Amino acid sequence: MKKYIIAALAAAAAMSCAAQSTVYMTREISPEALVKMYHALGRSAEGHRVAVKISTGESGNPHYLRPDLIRALVDTVHGTIVECNTAYAGKRNTFEAHWQTIHEHGFDSIAPVDLMDEEGQIRIPVKDDKHIKYDLVGSHLKNYDYMVNLAHFKGHAMGGYGGVLKNASIGVASADGKAYIHSAGKTEKAEEIWDNIAPQDDFLESMAAAAQAVHDHFGENIIYINVMNNMSVDCDCDAHPAEAKLADYGILASTDPVALDKACVDIIFNMQPTEGNDNAPLIERITSRHGLHTIERANEIGLGTTEYVIVNLDEKE
Repeated sequence: MKKYIIAALAAAAAMSCAAQSTVYMTREISPEALVKMYHALGRSAEGHRVAVKISTGESGNPHYLRPDLIRALVDTVHGTIVECNTAYAGKRNTFEAHWQTIHEHGFDSIAPVDLMDEEGQIRIPVKDDKHIKYDLVGSHLKNYDYMVNLAHFKGHAMGGYGGVLKNASIGVASADGKAYIHSAGKTEKAEEIWDNIAPQDDFLESMAAAAQAVHDHFGENIIYINVMNNMSVDCDCDAHPAEAKLADYGILASTDPVALDKACVDIIFNMQPTEGNDNAPLIERITSRHGLHTIERANEIGLGTTEYVIVNLDEKE
């Protein structure tokens, strides 16, 4: 009987481990560290048409991921930097203004850049159609068969926080697609976005559904990276963001976007504040917007898991 109990415990432990996703971490924030993360994930981009999805950052915002930080990774995967227009007034809601901002921020000096909705939009299917019945994305998405979802982890005025789930959903959506997600399916016209803002949880659940649509579109050919620096409570889409109260933390990466965003949120919530490293403002921003619900919903619909194990690459050197 004893050997059967031991076997059962071993099987249970194996199932528990199998249910966890691996999240890689380094405290180093550098071009070399980003490349190291890509290699650690073990999904080669060789031979693929690679989209590197970033936020180009609103004009005036100093917190976006800088070209000199991301260049080595973009070069390594032979990638094209991709974005879509915003649905709010600013310096990225028209193609002319967006290209000016891209040039101002220097992205076109390091790699090809593609505004994916510049020639229209397409629908891709969603599994979770509780709110949205499809995902409206830039039509150029079909030109790529591999994606590096390279997100700047920080706060967000509407979502509570911004990480890879937001970068896959709102970030890949066309301007009209952004309105469709924000309205939880009420409108797909960017100019009508502010008249159709959905109840908060409906919006967050729509983001999770859209992120899953993009994930499924690429299948095994997608990786996720969160850079935890310049962590203001405000997004890179804010031209005048609040000052970052948190010290830069590091880079985390996974093939599971749910586990990755959950790990980053857990780091923020569990750290002990010190002078010059105050997590209270970002925690307040996330909780006041019910931001954890995006992760919870993404877990519920099977996009990934909130169970993870951290592999610290710094300890392997």
